[in-house]
Amino acid sequence: MQVIVHCGAHSTEEDRLLKSLLRNREIFTKSKTAVPGPSSYRSLLKDCFATLEQGDPAPESRDVLWEAILDGADAERVILSNPHFWGSQRMALSFNQLYPNAELRCRFMQQLFQGDDIALHLGLRNPVGFIPGLLKNANPQRIKELQQDNSPLRVQWSELLLRLRASVPEIPITVWCYEDLPLVWPHVLRQFGALEAGARVNGGMDLLSDIMSKEGMQRLRSYLHQHPDFNDSQRQRVTLAFLDKYALEDELEEELDMPDWDDVLIEEATDAYERDLDRIANIGGVTMISPAVEP
Repeated sequence: MQVIVHCGAHSTEEDRLLKSLLRNREIFTKSKTAVPGPSSYRSLLKDCFATLEQGDPAPESRDVLWEAILDGADAERVILSNPHFWGSQRMALSFNQLYPNAELRCRFMQQLFQGDDIALHLGLRNPVGFIPGLLKNANPQRIKELQQDNSPLRVQWSELLLRLRASVPEIPITVWCYEDLPLVWPHVLRQFGALEAGARVNGGMDLLSDIMSKEGMQRLRSYLHQHPDFNDSQRQRVTLAFLDKYALEDELEEELDMPDWDDVLIEEATDAYERDLDRIANIGGVTMISPAVEP
């Protein structure tokens, strides 16, 4: 069995992605890919992780897990999605280190699914947006701690990925950027479903509708419908042209409720994030889904 583990990250449209994956269940059956509902495995795996902290799993654990997760479905690949696989939002960042428990949880996954091929899928985000996202619904003490102990200038996704590659080199990793999602959303969905390039997916333009006017979306859909043979690069070029004309500017600008961050820090942190993405592109065993054209 191939196990595709979508582990977030937090604040990268992770819940919306799961909903889109569930909408594409029928299409994914073409590649024998199952998308079980999260209720069939999230609590179950959490309990298994807690048990593994005390010792090795029982010999029959794998069979019991698959029986509960698949519920009789015929599949060769299965998608498990949970932004909390590596810990809750509270455990997502500690002294500038992303997901300190990531390696341990991945080794737990290997123990639970011995003999299966595990692959990680992960959305990345500029720390300038990621850190405020972690603070949503946080109590005042947690907000104070996170702001004091972490800086967007020092948070690096490459550090997390290098840790994972060193700890569990058998597990390949696929990543994409939150900032690119409106353009690469259909590509990300196809990647999960092991579909061919250009294959139809449900909801491939959902994120575009958030940042483009209704008129623009109607015109874009009509234009692409008239050119069904466009490849991803051509579709993205057309999409960017329509965004230039029909983008909802208010939706493109991210409001940050971080009083201690000035414009200089935000710009420097964004530049550091771009350099970090360049490093990630050169990490072996990591595949990055990027736009076919530069935004």
